[in-house]
Amino acid sequence: MTRIIVAFPKAENGKNIKNVLVRNGYQVVCVCTNGAQVIQEANGLQDGLVLCTYKLSDMIYQELAECLPPGFEMIVISTKDQWNENGTPGIVGLSVPLKIHELLSTVEMVSYNLERKRRKRRNAPRKRTKEEQELVDRAKAILMERNQMTEEEAHRYLQKTSMDNGTSFTETAQMILGMLDS
Repeated sequence: MTRIIVAFPKAENGKNIKNVLVRNGYQVVCVCTNGAQVIQEANGLQDGLVLCTYKLSDMIYQELAECLPPGFEMIVISTKDQWNENGTPGIVGLSVPLKIHELLSTVEMVSYNLERKRRKRRNAPRKRTKEEQELVDRAKAILMERNQMTEEEAHRYLQKTSMDNGTSFTETAQMILGMLDS
């Protein structure tokens, strides 16, 4: 679920937006009145959504966007003439007067994109360290030398053995090195 930080110069306006979001099933982490509070809260989260106005008490939305950690998206509520429509990545604009259904559909769209990115990041294959890669290369070299395999065949053997045993590629390489070295 997407964590949302609401930031408005007037706390009352922020609380009203928070109530609308919470009533519609969204998780609002906090309501802030300045950019420094938003940055402090955002640094404690891995990713999320900042819903703010064009100008907070200490900075404008562009300065805030530059200070946010990677993984954060922003929805800016402002007048049409304040909004810079240069297509800044990670920033979506909503014009006032604000319609609740527009707010909710925009939050839904941004939340969906964040969830998709989160899933993609989680499912991305983990990169091997230099030591792990050297271990795998040594295991392949031994398999190639002792069993007259090509590099591709040795890789496929490690891969298949790893999947059959339910172990990682690196663990399988360690196991093979342990068996063949002795």
